[in-house]
Amino acid sequence: MEELSEDKFDCIVVGAGPAGSTAAYQLAKQGLQVLLVERGDTPGNKNMMGGRLYSYALHQIIPDFWEEAPVERRVEKEEISFLTERGAMTISLDNETLGEAPNHSYVVLRANFDAWLAGKAEEAGAMLATGVRVDDLLWSGDRVCGIKAGDDEILSEVVILADGVNSLLAQKAGLKEELRPDHVSVGAKSVIALPRQTIEDRFSLRANEGAAHLFVGAGTKGAPGGGFLYTNKESVSLGLVFNLGALMKAGASVPEAVEDFKFHPAIRPLFEGGEVVEYSAHLVPEAGIRMKPRLFAGGVLVAGDAAGFVINTGFMVRGMDLAVTSGVLAAKAVIAAKEKGNFRADTLKIYEDFLRQSHVYHDLEAYKNVPDLMEEPDMYTTIPSLAVGILTDLFKVEGNPPERVQKMVIRHLRQKTSLLKLAKIGWKGARSI
Repeated sequence: MEELSEDKFDCIVVGAGPAGSTAAYQLAKQGLQVLLVERGDTPGNKNMMGGRLYSYALHQIIPDFWEEAPVERRVEKEEISFLTERGAMTISLDNETLGEAPNHSYVVLRANFDAWLAGKAEEAGAMLATGVRVDDLLWSGDRVCGIKAGDDEILSEVVILADGVNSLLAQKAGLKEELRPDHVSVGAKSVIALPRQTIEDRFSLRANEGAAHLFVGAGTKGAPGGGFLYTNKESVSLGLVFNLGALMKAGASVPEAVEDFKFHPAIRPLFEGGEVVEYSAHLVPEAGIRMKPRLFAGGVLVAGDAAGFVINTGFMVRGMDLAVTSGVLAAKAVIAAKEKGNFRADTLKIYEDFLRQSHVYHDLEAYKNVPDLMEEPDMYTTIPSLAVGILTDLFKVEGNPPERVQKMVIRHLRQKTSLLKLAKIGWKGARSI
């Protein structure tokens, strides 16, 4: 790396996740002097996610990245299960077209993938500093001019905050408020080791093919949220995401909910015989564009999870692709500011302009009503109960005169809900997705 002029970086990036490392990579490629700061001992060891990366965003800046990156499996099977306490109704899609490049997706393990992406930033010329906790921002008048880490003060023209959903630095900069309980959920994930052949046999996969399985219903004790299972090469990532406040109202604890979910009769066989090799828990942004903070001020930008850039539609969870794109656009804004020779708020505002023209804002706007659907209690109780109950009766043979399907469906509806309530949920779902 070139000598730093006047001991000042062009940009300091806080957080070596997908948003931060992508921003550092882009800036370093353009010859800027960049410091990438990560509080973990290695990039990725403080991060928690299910492990799903949609390829298109990163492919645009590192073409065919999957040929060198430590990806696990390419997803070619999608499944969604509606759970009751004892049963499950599963919708499954197995289609090779899901694996066609570049619009496919991969399962990744964050500790491996984040370290690789941060390494790409280093290769491009960025300086990576790990095991460093940033305590505060430095100010010069009305703009940020660096960071404070312990006793060290490090100067820069601009700081990009990519330090996760609970970004205390963004709060200190006056860009976001304290997290609201209804804007975040708690995610708990176990990585469970299984032999490669066992995974492929158990999930009907060919070599390098992967499966993504989402669960809705009894696993979260009626609280908004859901479960997930992703197949890695020699392990599965099994997790549960739920609204903590609603879970407590249901009279359940986090460990209790996680254990009950893992030992549900439809889930336990999926990881039977495996050994838990990793466990983590983390806050997950859930409110989409509703929780978006102010994204810029003099000398500072906010990207990735720190900006709330996550989408959960119930059948798809996305975050890494939005983080990558926001990192690219944050870097683009910094480069434009450097060309103008100032890093004031009125110059850095171009970052939000870039975002508004990108898929990030388009996607967040398209799914802005999804949180309303996700908070609907019947999504986790009535709907799974109807689905499992109707199909159970459809396939059950007891030696009695058969009941007509139409009559059987109406009976279940009358027992569990009303047509009006079901129509309201359907209307809310249509408006949301």
